[in-house]
Amino acid sequence: MIRLFNVYYSTRTVLRVLGEVPVVAGSFLIAAFFVSGQEASIPLIYEDGLLKIGALTVFTLLLTYYFDLYEPQQISGGWEIYFRLLLVLSALSFILAALLYWDPGFAIEPNVFVLGMATLAVTLLLWRWAYEWACNLPSLREKVYVLGHGARAESVIEMLKRRRDAGMEVMPRISGSTPFEENEGGYAAELEALSKLDVHIDRVIVAIEERRGVMPLRELLEVRYRGMYIDDDSTLVERLEGKLPLDRLTPSHLIFTDGFKIGSGKLLVRRLVSIAVALTGLILCFPIIPIIMLAVRLTSPGPIFFRQARVGYHGRTFSVIKFRTMRQDAEADGAVWAKANDSRVTGLGKFLRKTRLDEIPQMWNVLTGDMSFVGPRPERPEFVEWLSREIPFYELRHMIRPGITGWAQVRYHYGASLEESKRKLEYDLYYVKRLSLGLDLLIMFETIKTIVLRRGAR
Repeated sequence: MIRLFNVYYSTRTVLRVLGEVPVVAGSFLIAAFFVSGQEASIPLIYEDGLLKIGALTVFTLLLTYYFDLYEPQQISGGWEIYFRLLLVLSALSFILAALLYWDPGFAIEPNVFVLGMATLAVTLLLWRWAYEWACNLPSLREKVYVLGHGARAESVIEMLKRRRDAGMEVMPRISGSTPFEENEGGYAAELEALSKLDVHIDRVIVAIEERRGVMPLRELLEVRYRGMYIDDDSTLVERLEGKLPLDRLTPSHLIFTDGFKIGSGKLLVRRLVSIAVALTGLILCFPIIPIIMLAVRLTSPGPIFFRQARVGYHGRTFSVIKFRTMRQDAEADGAVWAKANDSRVTGLGKFLRKTRLDEIPQMWNVLTGDMSFVGPRPERPEFVEWLSREIPFYELRHMIRPGITGWAQVRYHYGASLEESKRKLEYDLYYVKRLSLGLDLLIMFETIKTIVLRRGAR
């Protein structure tokens, strides 16, 4: 795993991105040399051809990212990879055609881009095929053994099977002649049998439910001394999924962790960045704000803006501002979570929610200091009181200012139940633990993707 912006990425994903840079740029360079021959250095160097190819390379990588081709867990089958690659090439062709129409001087030489796109179609598909073939070679996959026999171990096995990008192959459980006994002796015998296997094991993942009096410490040390890596399942889940699993979280994890460092300097930098982004956002959105206000007024009776009490920094209550997307009497029967296809949402409100345009007024909340641009989403006091009783460590999300967007918003869908709130809290706790400017910038970047693909809103 490689850590970037306080988020762990699999080495395979990073290599995939780095490998596609020369594939894309090389396709257009080959086309330039084929068309211009030895004279290709003139348009490439003296007419900014290299910069143009660099721009097309960036566009291609962005399109590949937006079509989830760097997130294999989002893809159901191998055929879908090539289908999405064709969509990337199609979108890139439209972007290139628009650039040439808007600025004919963007062209390098006649037919260079045409030949480059044809070359890219072949090389990109071949690169992905070769990459997927290499990743599935048994010799290039890390062999791991999950030590545990409960639901916790099963969830780890399921996660590793789903996350093909992790490059880990789960080895089958060791079966004995007698029924397994979940105690120190049973796990010690299991590790002893593991060391006698003909297959080399690279890593042991400890996923034992109740570890007190059960952990085979001496045997684990022996395994470690023989060159195998030992991983805790909660650490593995945190790195692969970007969350802190609540069922594996204990007070000692929070007390002795190297995270949750929220100093005054870090808070000041986040505050300044939030103000700058909110001001920029309001300036960019200023031309459409009157249009949205008029549309809300004409499509349904009631106020244009919607104000609601939310719980923010250190548990303080504030009033969040949004464009109204529901009927005026939407909560006549009391506070309830929004749900899919909510009948209380107006026709215009559905569009505003999907595009996140209803949240533009919250930038004012950022300027007044009630919110940050990035942070856990603020919840209503009625729900916070209940969720704090039902979910452990829920109050930790109030250690920082809430945000318009956040790690849970780009990694998980809208939470409208106790169980979904638990899952969202796992992502919020990861964000609070790994809080950094780099992570904030990454979330802002991924928020654009979430808005474009219209994910998560209700």
